[in-house]
Amino acid sequence: MYYSTNYQSPVGTLTLASDGDNLVGLWIEGQKYHGNTIPEEMTEKDDIPVFKTTKNWLDRYFAGGNPAISELPLAPIGGEFRQGVWSILCEIPYGEVITYGDIAKKMAVKMNKTRMSSQAVGGAVGHNPISIIIPCHRVVGSNGSLTGYGGGIGTKVKLLELEHVDMSRLFVPKKGTAL
Repeated sequence: MYYSTNYQSPVGTLTLASDGDNLVGLWIEGQKYHGNTIPEEMTEKDDIPVFKTTKNWLDRYFAGGNPAISELPLAPIGGEFRQGVWSILCEIPYGEVITYGDIAKKMAVKMNKTRMSSQAVGGAVGHNPISIIIPCHRVVGSNGSLTGYGGGIGTKVKLLELEHVDMSRLFVPKKGTAL
């Protein structure tokens, strides 16, 4: 059985999902692929301990803190490749960004391959079911483009600014999937 609750954040209403013990989802209202990894209907239930812990984590994050991802029991639902990409996302330091190409290189090493497609990585990043906490907003194009954020480009900018990312070499693309 899966449960959900809402959290009001500076970037809009967030939906949190749990299997009863772990956080399995966090989506921004209107986000692409909202709830798509949950295999059944969710029951709204606010009093699950993991929701209290997650809301406390989010309170600290949106207040400008840098709470550790490891404080939360995360169990995103996805295949081995996506799990590998999401694991790399969790290693991106607060206030820093990484490119899709950099993640592809790391995945190639993990999978004992000579190279890996940045587009395949982009697909896995885009299907991250635990937004903000698994920091897919910290992934940018190799040219500094703030592309590919399912929660919207404005939200990506707000989250990076909250983390005091150096935005001087980053830019909003004139066209693309992030707009």
